[in-house]
Amino acid sequence: MINGLAIDQHESKKRLSVLIQGAVQGVGFRPFIYRLAMDLGLVGWVNNSAQGVLLEAEGSQEQLGIFLQRIEQETPTHAFIQGIISSLLEPVGYRTFEIRPSTGGIKTALVLPDIATCPDCLKEILDPTDRRYRYPFTNCIHCGPRFSIIEALPYDRAQTTMKIFGMCGYCQTEYENPLDRRFHAQPNACPECGPQLTLWASDGKVYASGDEALLAAADAIRQGSIVAIKGLGGFQLMVDARNQGAVLRLRQRKQRQEKPFALLYPSLAMVREHCKVSELEERLLLSPAAPIVLVRRQADLGPTEEVAPDNPYLGVMLPCTPLHHLLMKELGFPVVATSGNLANEPICTDEYEALQRLGSIADLFLVHNRPIARPVDDSIVRVILGRELVLRRARGYAPLPIQCQVAFPPLLAVGAHLKSTIAISVDQHIFVSQHIGDLETVQAFEAFQKTITSFQQLYELHPEAIACDAHPDYRSTQFAQQSGLPMIPVQHHYAHVLSCMAENALTGPVLGITWDGAGYGLDGTIWGGEYLSACGVRSAHLRTFQLPGGEQAIKEPRRAAIGLLYALFGNAVFMMKDLAPIQAFSEQELEIMSKMLTNNLNTPRTSSVGRLFDVVASLLGLRQKASFEGQAAMDLEFALADIKTDEQYAFKILGTEKPFIIDWALIIQGVLEDLDRKVPGGNISVKFHNTLVETIIAVAKRVGEKQVVLTGGCFQNKYLTERAVHRLREENLQPYWHRQIPPNDGGIALGQVIAAAQVLGITNQEINSCV
Repeated sequence: MINGLAIDQHESKKRLSVLIQGAVQGVGFRPFIYRLAMDLGLVGWVNNSAQGVLLEAEGSQEQLGIFLQRIEQETPTHAFIQGIISSLLEPVGYRTFEIRPSTGGIKTALVLPDIATCPDCLKEILDPTDRRYRYPFTNCIHCGPRFSIIEALPYDRAQTTMKIFGMCGYCQTEYENPLDRRFHAQPNACPECGPQLTLWASDGKVYASGDEALLAAADAIRQGSIVAIKGLGGFQLMVDARNQGAVLRLRQRKQRQEKPFALLYPSLAMVREHCKVSELEERLLLSPAAPIVLVRRQADLGPTEEVAPDNPYLGVMLPCTPLHHLLMKELGFPVVATSGNLANEPICTDEYEALQRLGSIADLFLVHNRPIARPVDDSIVRVILGRELVLRRARGYAPLPIQCQVAFPPLLAVGAHLKSTIAISVDQHIFVSQHIGDLETVQAFEAFQKTITSFQQLYELHPEAIACDAHPDYRSTQFAQQSGLPMIPVQHHYAHVLSCMAENALTGPVLGITWDGAGYGLDGTIWGGEYLSACGVRSAHLRTFQLPGGEQAIKEPRRAAIGLLYALFGNAVFMMKDLAPIQAFSEQELEIMSKMLTNNLNTPRTSSVGRLFDVVASLLGLRQKASFEGQAAMDLEFALADIKTDEQYAFKILGTEKPFIIDWALIIQGVLEDLDRKVPGGNISVKFHNTLVETIIAVAKRVGEKQVVLTGGCFQNKYLTERAVHRLREENLQPYWHRQIPPNDGGIALGQVIAAAQVLGITNQEINSCV
């Protein structure tokens, strides 16, 4: 028995029919099959189909058995086999083995993410004797654009944005040779027949073309200019990361006050000079996904402080395309490489659109004429507990799916409002889109709609229902309301739990710890400090407090602090002049705050752990106003430094029946006492983090759940996550957390699909059997 086939070595020749499912297109799978068949003396054919790779092979049953074994054992590097369906038939008398044209059908084949430049292609572009020397669009079957250029399945050149470039004789010969590494490499091109670079002024005037354009762009960056560069999945804005004036000018023009910029380094060696880089972080930087990796800064060398103000981490990446390799080889120093957009707008993908939207930011535009099918931003990862945690899932990761054990009905989920992604279910796959962004602007909402259309067209999806967040004011929810499809609202934090359960293939009961900044609660309050069951019922939650100013309090930690302190001390809090949040207001502002809280005017109640982080950050004087989401929580995490202690504050759990209330009163009183005693802020922060973790242990024991899921934006915090996992294991509880799907709102859409499937009648056990 080999791969499910009963092999009789004494029987005559047979015909083997095989469907290989998974990420098997655009990775050299057909030439791999061709070479394997030739090596074994088999005849037949192989092609791409909308379901994956189809093939038939004739030979002895022993040969066919070995053939199947070697397919699994010798799979190409970037391929991912999810299933092999095979059967033995009577032979039809094939004479040769050939690679046939692609076929259609129901579309379930996996689209591969864009892949970073392979060593062979890099060697070619740096070799003066090679015909692709310094050609910035060099690629082969092992690397190059995939998701960013594909327009339809199956993955053939005619269904990509490369269809406008006719191949020259040399490239066509490579493309048609099964033994060449560019055989059916759909983006295959060279300087004679492929895309070309040009350098534009902000008015569209052409300064230079070809290699001269690249050299001129490099020189402009050296001189302190801001250059917009059309990359793989959209534009990036680049400046010399060492040049304080240039970085500050980019911040002003991009309207990005303090949020860290990503950095592109010319080499791993230079990253090591400036940062502490672990072995796993090195592997991630050099991986085919080539994401931005958060690494700890170790010296005041290289980038100016304005790249990531008051932040001990830098988000760094290495070149992922020939264009980036060539540019960074010319420069030899790190550059800011941030998304080509204004704050809260989507990344630009078209050069003419970029002139309009980025003309007030960039001094020059390095563009090319290969169209981008869809925007794909850079992914961001962080190493936590010795494994990668994806914080923004895009280039290199999207759109690989979560695979489930049962077939789902066709569903569309439209995610949340911040860090937007969408998801669709196709048979046994749930595809989560690339990062779209916050749906704050008209442009962002248009990008959201285009992503939905793109996924529906790619997989010819006709959804039976649309899942959305329960928040009625989210633009994604309003889109669902207007779609004409049956709408299934899903509570925000429940979607978080289901997302983490799906990624970890959990089926049993769990305690879902869902901590974030805000989410629409079923009781009309703002949730965010939730301890949920696997069916979304609250086992416990944080004690609520008022947020004076509502949405404004999210941007001003001082407001959250006033709201919580008012719950503790009433109007007496306004007389505590030595407290940092009180000092952050004028007397007139304090009078307004008092009236708002006393009369319940625009002071919604929240149970958010994210806002509790804001409160403590405000009390410690770390942050009174935030310029980006989560900034105060980051300050509190960074204040930990390398302090190690098991100290914690006291806390109470109120109530005798679920949902229990986690009362923060003793925690805050402990913080205030430590402030009076002049305890350093870092020590207070550690104790606060430790106390939050102990609430998880206490609730898990009280409700009797062994499996504990950690999800929500607060678990982007390295110390919080690692401490929680360590303590849960110490208490013989089993923790689960995210890896490939973000714990923040970028993972919400996946959970919405799972919840919608529940509503449509698929049982919990079935829908949670995901891998």
